[in-house]
Amino acid sequence: MYVDAPNQVIQAAGGVRYAYRRCGPAGGSPLVLLQHFRGTLDSWDFELIDALATERDVIVFDHAGVGLTTGTICRTVRELTADTLAFLEAMDVRQADVLGYSMGGFTAQEMALIRPDVVRRLVLAATAPRGAAGIHGYPDDVLAHADFEDLGIQDYLYTFFNHTETSQRSGLEVVGRYIERERDRDVPVATADRAAQYEAVVEWGIPDHRALQRLAAIGHPVFVAGGDSDLVVSPQQLHLLAGLLPDAQVTIYPDSGHGFLFQHHRQFAEDVLRFLR
Repeated sequence: MYVDAPNQVIQAAGGVRYAYRRCGPAGGSPLVLLQHFRGTLDSWDFELIDALATERDVIVFDHAGVGLTTGTICRTVRELTADTLAFLEAMDVRQADVLGYSMGGFTAQEMALIRPDVVRRLVLAATAPRGAAGIHGYPDDVLAHADFEDLGIQDYLYTFFNHTETSQRSGLEVVGRYIERERDRDVPVATADRAAQYEAVVEWGIPDHRALQRLAAIGHPVFVAGGDSDLVVSPQQLHLLAGLLPDAQVTIYPDSGHGFLFQHHRQFAEDVLRFLR
């Protein structure tokens, strides 16, 4: 179970020591999960990972300079992509299925474009295409609840879950699962590192029609997914992303926000595993 998965470390050729956790059956292409803004090993919902790990070898890691990983923080999506490829090389992963969540979805798209041989299938969750209108930084209300040192439960619920009784209750259940891991927890992202990550988010969102056209080069099967009430990435962005990809399907989950994959973890995991099969 992911709640008990040990922290492991592997050193890449460049000297960075990557912290990661791994669970699920060995063999075949692993499923590599890429983090959201200020996410760490502890930011993934344990029940989602466990559901995915019933069929897949799931790998989660901290980027350079984040959490328990050494090195210099990445300031652009291209740097995040190079960092991901360095980790996979160190792990001797030649090809993987990739699930990119939010900022991690930016990295997943870039990976598929510059190293298509490394990616088998792509899951893009609560994310947007480079250069799309309306994503040049997070909305002010989201930043007010996401970009400071100590996030409270109410800040998390505001940003990641729909503002309905059912969705907020689901968010509280996720928080309850989050605190189940009592030992060997990851380290929160520091203020300076968080600012560097946000530079990558803002740079990705600079309006650029030519960047949108690049998506036509992604020939992999892609599953695009998100919540119907996401304050960070609107359903319109998800449909735009899917429409620009040659081989994509899109699913919007009801009564959910940016954390739709945690709220609907059972259904989302079932949909992802079916897609990956």
